[in-house]
Amino acid sequence: MQVPGLVWTLTLAGIAGLVLFDFYFHVRRAHIPTLREAGFWSAIYVGLAIVFGFGVLIFGGRDMGAEYFAGWVTEKALSVDNLFVFLVLLGSFKVPRADQQKVLLFGIVFSLIARTGFIFLGAALINSFAWVFYVFGLILLITAGNLLKSEDGDGRSADNVMIRLARRFLRTSDTYDGDKLFTVQDGKRVMTPMLLVMVAIGGTDILFALDSIPAIFGLTQSVYLVFTATAFSLLGLRQLYFLLDGLLDRLIYLSYGLAAILAFIGVKLVLHALHENNVPFINGGDRVDVVEISTGMSLAFIVGVLVVTVVASLLSPKGRAQTYVAAARRHAAEFLDIETDPKYCDEIFHKLLEEEAHLKQLPEKYRARIRQEQELMALLTRAHEVHEERVLAGVCFRP
Repeated sequence: MQVPGLVWTLTLAGIAGLVLFDFYFHVRRAHIPTLREAGFWSAIYVGLAIVFGFGVLIFGGRDMGAEYFAGWVTEKALSVDNLFVFLVLLGSFKVPRADQQKVLLFGIVFSLIARTGFIFLGAALINSFAWVFYVFGLILLITAGNLLKSEDGDGRSADNVMIRLARRFLRTSDTYDGDKLFTVQDGKRVMTPMLLVMVAIGGTDILFALDSIPAIFGLTQSVYLVFTATAFSLLGLRQLYFLLDGLLDRLIYLSYGLAAILAFIGVKLVLHALHENNVPFINGGDRVDVVEISTGMSLAFIVGVLVVTVVASLLSPKGRAQTYVAAARRHAAEFLDIETDPKYCDEIFHKLLEEEAHLKQLPEKYRARIRQEQELMALLTRAHEVHEERVLAGVCFRP
């Protein structure tokens, strides 16, 4: 698919315009997006991505349209998985809720820039070395295997290597100063934790790109489609974070679905590499006659796996229990540490009470397991004690 320079220019200008619009009309003024606001703008960005896809379908043909949609759906699913890590990072750094939008938008912009570099690098390698398909396929198969392991690894930890490096080389203050990146402490200008968490999210996203970019190159080799599918999957990610905040922990089978998708694309890449083979020690450097997986079949498989994964997660009693536990832990932590503004005192405590009510309605086997989580029970007890103290101080009201 040969894309004229004018189309590239208009596409880049449109994406830059969407990012600037997001900043000036939503992020510049610190606030907590309502569910209605997050849902509305998430739908807008998804709609834009779909409309763009139909444009590709009309002007580029059925195959190009299918490749774009397969790439966009895959990248969107991987970006939802990234939200788990963002959730851990924002909680670990105790970023005030109203300032989380700025951090997320920075992460999206950094990701867009970094992945654009990876895309052109990947395209250059593919055009020069056919064996790169073998490497990309192997990367995806290894990533799929890692996703099937325990989810307590570095991928979803708030203490991965990028953050440890940031903590070591960047000196910051212990407290936030609104959404400022620098503040004055003891007469000296120092960085705030806001800058540190931005570095952490930006650095972590580089690790995400190592499986994201090979995955989409397994579905299309058009640089334009790879770039636009990646860009549209990232646009609206900030709004999606606030929309899915309470549901992220519910998607307990998402990792299995993503593992199946990455493994499928990995196999597709290896088959394509065999079909285009020129590696001397494989079949004497000649191509191998193997069955190649069509783009239509790839799109159907990806959508089917995601539908089954999401439905199974939403219907799972274990997922429901995990959602309530995670929400109660998050609201208790916000009440104690993050949301120090009295304005949010009653709002967050009432959310905590709602989650505790949900926990009491769970089957006994799940309630018994929850009571055994001493750290969680201590956190909830402490939240209630602090609430009583704030009620006596006149900061909060008794529910």
